[in-house]
Amino acid sequence: MSTLTLPGTFSLGLVRGAAEIKQFFRIREQVIFTFAFPSLLMILLGSMLNSSMPGMAITTGQVLAAGMIGSGIVSTSFTSIGINLASDRELGALKRLRGTPMPAASYFIGKIILIGFTSIAQVVLMSIVGSLLFDLELPTDPVKLLTAAWVFLLGITSCTLLGIALGSVTRTVSGAVAVANLIYIALQFISGVFVTPITELPKVMVDIASFFPVKWICQGFRSVFLPAEAASQEMAGTWELPMVALVLTAWCAAGLLLAKLTFRWSNEGK
Repeated sequence: MSTLTLPGTFSLGLVRGAAEIKQFFRIREQVIFTFAFPSLLMILLGSMLNSSMPGMAITTGQVLAAGMIGSGIVSTSFTSIGINLASDRELGALKRLRGTPMPAASYFIGKIILIGFTSIAQVVLMSIVGSLLFDLELPTDPVKLLTAAWVFLLGITSCTLLGIALGSVTRTVSGAVAVANLIYIALQFISGVFVTPITELPKVMVDIASFFPVKWICQGFRSVFLPAEAASQEMAGTWELPMVALVLTAWCAAGLLLAKLTFRWSNEGK
């Protein structure tokens, strides 16, 4: 008598990922907010603050656009996964999942696929908007493209893991929405996303922002989209790419630990 062999964890994760993407696009309001909000902020702030930077061949609009491309993936990873996970728990989807043969790892692989898909789409969309409206130069240099790749991967990994932790400690969707957006918006301000150059901010704010991934993700993306001379506008006067890699890697490890410690299948007992 033959026994039924279940698909592997990764195969189930791929199937789950495809289902997550389909479900994402079925909620029109979620799609519009996810992709339109960061781009709309870029257009509005870039248009209002766009001016030539003294002694440089770039504009403040270009600096802002480059940084906002980085902050855009924070929105699609940290904010989205935190709210999504809280929703799945509140609706009982996680509790039902626990009673199925599909392992939890497959569930998270599906979420990672969704985050990767939406984050890539976000970067492409915001790069096009920045190029068309603010003459942002799209990178073609292999070194810059490689930098964009590892900053992107470390950025979405760290922010996704932190989003899982956020979605695990917030009891309701409304709570997750409030906390996620409060953290996201506050970090954008103190990380120099909305203020260009970042040296215009009080040093104490930047020092606080330096403990969190948003500043380093945005700084990494500025190094990709802006000329080398623009590094003089950073707090350290350089792109500090080794520090970008170090901080984001540390947050990947910290995020994994926090996600493992806080993850809950249901709100029962909380």
